[in-house]
Amino acid sequence: MEVAEFKELRELNALSVEDTAHLLGVTPKTVYRWENGESEPKKAFVQLLKDRLEYKRDFRDPHPDFTFIDLFAGIGGIRKGFEASGGKCVFTSEWDEYAQRTYRANFHDDHKIVGDITKVDPADIPRHDVLLAGFPCQPFSIAGVSKKKSLGREHGFMDKAQGTLFFDVLRILKHHRPAAFLLENVKNLKSHNKGDTFATIVGALENELGYKISCRVIDGKGYVPQHRERIFIAGFREDCDFDFDKLDFKTPDNGPVIGSILHEESEEAEAEYTLPENAPGSNASCRINDKYTLTDKLWKYLQDYAAKHKAAGNGFGYGLVGPNDKARTLSARYYKDGSEILIKQEGKNPRRLTPRECARLMGFDPDRNTRMIIPVSDTRAYKQFGNSVVVPVITEIAKYMRPYILDQKEKELIPEVVAAE
Repeated sequence: MEVAEFKELRELNALSVEDTAHLLGVTPKTVYRWENGESEPKKAFVQLLKDRLEYKRDFRDPHPDFTFIDLFAGIGGIRKGFEASGGKCVFTSEWDEYAQRTYRANFHDDHKIVGDITKVDPADIPRHDVLLAGFPCQPFSIAGVSKKKSLGREHGFMDKAQGTLFFDVLRILKHHRPAAFLLENVKNLKSHNKGDTFATIVGALENELGYKISCRVIDGKGYVPQHRERIFIAGFREDCDFDFDKLDFKTPDNGPVIGSILHEESEEAEAEYTLPENAPGSNASCRINDKYTLTDKLWKYLQDYAAKHKAAGNGFGYGLVGPNDKARTLSARYYKDGSEILIKQEGKNPRRLTPRECARLMGFDPDRNTRMIIPVSDTRAYKQFGNSVVVPVITEIAKYMRPYILDQKEKELIPEVVAAE
């Protein structure tokens, strides 16, 4: 690669050496070495700068169908679904620096990612039509309520949520009053803390902020080959007939199988995940890197652990799947032993999924010609995908919400038109 090409791409992207280093997860000294011709950057890094430039050129629509903000954004799974329905992201918040790195590598915005949303004044967040948030589920403390009663002070659902990250969602909704929102969480949110957590959430959204909400637990198994149930809460500022139960999702029985997301021998080798059978750089068949195959020691431990719990009448154990099976839920702890999803291998111990296969399992790579950039270590990648959402499920939800969002936007403009006349 010509030294000038990398430097030109950096400058066309309006990035300093320090910004480039942060984006790629390297040191500024490394970038200087690349530009001085002392060493060459990975092809993936060069492609990232090219993609970033192309994205900036293509995604400059000053009049998108609607705008949204992406809170607790992770690696952008919810965002991808709403961009597919004509939305434009105008604000992003994510505290984890490694998730930020993956997010920046795949979305090339003109706004910075805000780390700590608790320190952000809602007035500093751009106006938006939709709020998106995969907020963490924390226990809502009821400490202090009795004291407030004794002092004659009011306490409501919003007050009860203080001290949790959900409270930050509430204060932004209260300030901006967007047309709609979508919140995502684990299925057990409804039963968390004996139902008090969910009651607090619903009470704050409906009773205190006045939004009309609809909830549904959705299994992504109809779209990707894993059992993954999540609860979604959609809300609209104005009353409408939006109802999650009217949305026909693909049934789990008809969904894809694990073989659809596994590496194929005919694929071009991808460094770290797969190795070429022949010379590097050739398009010959590839094989899975041996590092993903379980060691004899770990495989024996998992088998012994499963046998012990089976004898005790428990259901704990590893999840071994073949190409025609569906997998268990990918979790953020997958990096530890990969036990929930192990791939059968003929003549050898089973293996973990590669991070690329995890991207496909979550719907980030819709086909084998698409490869999202994964600029972090395997451990970080497993955590990120395990904490993310099933992208095609979000895409379906966004499609269904879109006409309601646009309708509420249109109603919002009517008073302005009348005033102008």
